[in-house]
Amino acid sequence: IMNAFGLIQIGLMLSSTTSISSLQCNHLPLQQRKVIENCLRLLDKMGKEFPQQCLREKMSFRFPTQVLQPRQKETVGVAIEEIFQHIFYIFSKNLTLAAWDRTALDQFQNTLHLQIEQLEACVIEKHTQHCWSKEVSRLKLKKYFQKIDCFLKDKQHDLCSWEISRAEMRRCLQLIDKVTRKL
Repeated sequence: IMNAFGLIQIGLMLSSTTSISSLQCNHLPLQQRKVIENCLRLLDKMGKEFPQQCLREKMSFRFPTQVLQPRQKETVGVAIEEIFQHIFYIFSKNLTLAAWDRTALDQFQNTLHLQIEQLEACVIEKHTQHCWSKEVSRLKLKKYFQKIDCFLKDKQHDLCSWEISRAEMRRCLQLIDKVTRKL
């Protein structure tokens, strides 16, 4: 049972995170670059070199780069949040055959999750949900990530399918990094 003091502490924490988040929203591009650098480092740490036996299985997923065209900072922020959510979803299931460093994987998932929460707070704060170049971009992203998801399912989440997906997520994060540096 939570006592009144505990509730007050939670209330104070929530109100301070709101004011912290408005400060953080102003520094979001810089923060995202750090998060992406960290995610890329963790992706490398998770697995070893790309396995030679997987080279012949290469797959082209074709990331829809137009969703990251920096017309407006906020629009790009919404797209990035969406991308992080998809990456988090893909890296949250059927990982048994991926021979990865579990600690690095957990850190990768946690980093993504925290960034998604941060982006959601900033997106809601700026009321940009409506200006997200409507459903077209959202559908393109969904299609892209569905290809990856289907590829993993078709290959029964085997080692090579995970390694190919990890390499693809690396490319995806590098694209986001390139865009956030321009903002």
